[in-house]
Amino acid sequence: MKSKICDLFGIEFPLFAFSHCRDVVVEVSKAGGFGVLGAVGHTPESLEVELDWIDAHIDGRPYGVDLLVPTSLAGQQDILTVEEIQARIPPEHKRHVEQLLASHGIDTEDLWDIDLADYYGDSLREEAASRVMETAFQHPIKMIINALGVPPPYMLEQAAAHGIPVGALTGSKEHALKHADAGVDVLIVSGTEAGGHCGEISTLVLVPEVLETLKTAGFDLPVLAAGGIVTGRQMAACMTMGAAGAWTGSVWLTTVESEVTASIREKMIQAGSSQTVRSRSRSGKYTRQLRSGWTDAWVSEDAPEPLPMPLQGLVTERALAKIDKLSESGHAGAKDLATYLVGQGVGLMNSATSARQVVYDFMEDFIEAMERACDIMKD
Repeated sequence: MKSKICDLFGIEFPLFAFSHCRDVVVEVSKAGGFGVLGAVGHTPESLEVELDWIDAHIDGRPYGVDLLVPTSLAGQQDILTVEEIQARIPPEHKRHVEQLLASHGIDTEDLWDIDLADYYGDSLREEAASRVMETAFQHPIKMIINALGVPPPYMLEQAAAHGIPVGALTGSKEHALKHADAGVDVLIVSGTEAGGHCGEISTLVLVPEVLETLKTAGFDLPVLAAGGIVTGRQMAACMTMGAAGAWTGSVWLTTVESEVTASIREKMIQAGSSQTVRSRSRSGKYTRQLRSGWTDAWVSEDAPEPLPMPLQGLVTERALAKIDKLSESGHAGAKDLATYLVGQGVGLMNSATSARQVVYDFMEDFIEAMERACDIMKD
């Protein structure tokens, strides 16, 4: 294909697949696309294990690593004790979660046995993020991506030192200019239809708006369209607007290789496009996820206001992990509460198939869409 992105990364088809599952990353790259491993929450040691496995199975095909490195967080650089971390969780937030789980027949034991890893992760502070990035740079990755905000200077500097292009997600034309000014190499322009962290502007509006803004400002950056893209025809539409390719995430969640539980996969297959919500309740920043009893509970009149990131994760993640485990065993209350990050494209994700087949379906659908466009021109 004639695509700046294909030339830059040596790929056959400009389909980028974000996934927390290493199997998906490998299968997409081997099928001609570009797999991207979501590495948030990984330690240098655990990331080393994942990347060693990818290197051993990907047959030399290109892949990338995606981190979440915000430029500002609540207490980002604080060195806190476990007791101080515990004190940052207001009692009303604890009570809200405990009552919600108890009302669905789920015990609340061990919810608040929080340690430093729960608070910081290994990609939220400069020192920790640098160690994780250095691990990534010891492997033959072809791009490193920041999933939230403008990549901080230390991220750009480390990438430049290793000769690795930097990608970044943006949800507005203003943020796109900040990324370009900072020196980002690839922009992932993500509309509100996307799963996970997302803004408020539709993909169909945002992609051409960002492209025009960059052009007016004198920037010539490849743009990947993202947000609700789960078919080749959507990818083709975005590329006719000027995008160099598509960045996808949700569509890989219903593959047989995906990291989600069977219970969540089935929920997604049955869900319509209107059955997602955009909420701060999971991470403290807006994310789109499956609507469930859990998400409804955070918009009730008596629900507390979500805390800033990363504090909200202390309130929610252990509870959600308990819900996932119980829902997989058939627990009715847990199944009602179970949710996961996914975009509005979930309404088109109606069966479980392999990641490689998804790539081939994208290719076929893309070609058919482009042929229809050519037929229109002939008429």
